[in-house]
Amino acid sequence: MTITTQKTWQQRLDADEIVLIDGATGTELQRRGVPMDKLAWSGIAVVTHPDAVRETHEDYIRAGAQVIITNTFGSTRQMLEPAGYGNLVEVVHRDAVRLARQACLNAGGAAAVAGSISSEPSGFDRAGFFPPEKEFAAYREAAGLLADAGVDLIALEMMVETAHAALAFEAALETKLPVWLGVGCRKTKEGKIVSFDHSDLELAVVLDALIPMGPTVVNIMHSEIAAIPEAIALVRERWSGPIGVYPESGYFTKPNWNFVDVISPADLVSEALGWVTAGVRLLGGCCGTSPEHIKALRDAMPELEAARKTQADSCPTE
Repeated sequence: MTITTQKTWQQRLDADEIVLIDGATGTELQRRGVPMDKLAWSGIAVVTHPDAVRETHEDYIRAGAQVIITNTFGSTRQMLEPAGYGNLVEVVHRDAVRLARQACLNAGGAAAVAGSISSEPSGFDRAGFFPPEKEFAAYREAAGLLADAGVDLIALEMMVETAHAALAFEAALETKLPVWLGVGCRKTKEGKIVSFDHSDLELAVVLDALIPMGPTVVNIMHSEIAAIPEAIALVRERWSGPIGVYPESGYFTKPNWNFVDVISPADLVSEALGWVTAGVRLLGGCCGTSPEHIKALRDAMPELEAARKTQADSCPTE
């Protein structure tokens, strides 16, 4: 009898294949009625609304996601402690991984689990960062808890500058797990590609500072769709490894997402075809997107694979 095993996300990327990740978790929880905390956003939802978190993961797996990301974007001590939840940091991280693993079993999928870590301060207030030594300890704590709870990789998300992001990156590397670097960007009226929420900081500067630290994948995430083609080019100039894209759609008014002019699943597929032709191999969605967007990408896999083959054939030495 021949036993077949499903490829891992790493094996797929190593073979230059396309990997589908999930879409938004935090904004999808909001869409499903989970209230967003003014300081910790969705960071406490695994304790207050565990079923909603698990069901969201399940729906993404059923939609085709091969990697799901834990609901820990807003769960570092730097986010939770000022919100009054400092005593729940360990519980939140361990429960987030447990719920993601349970979702894999319930949905019958073999999805990998990525542990999300952001370098965002409480309330997304730039004055809310911990002092550097305590800040690094918060990232180290989060990374250690995620690794100990059994994630397959660390997904650094919204690494939008250099100082705080480097601390989070260093902490993630200590786990010895694969580390995905997630940068966000937008396009200015003058046509510059700048880091998200940092209009005076070009994305190229962030990439030059963080890529040398050694990511496994470089993701352009939570970014305006209009900025993504040029952002891909900036990454490819500096990085020969796998590139991912998972964009945002809509806009944020603390603490809630506004689902306004959200890209349709069909239009996301159209954009993704161009990204794949430009060399992108990991696809998903960020704030504003839903399981329907991931399902559309899965259903369009024949077209996406054709675009991948066209790009690969045109760059035989890469």
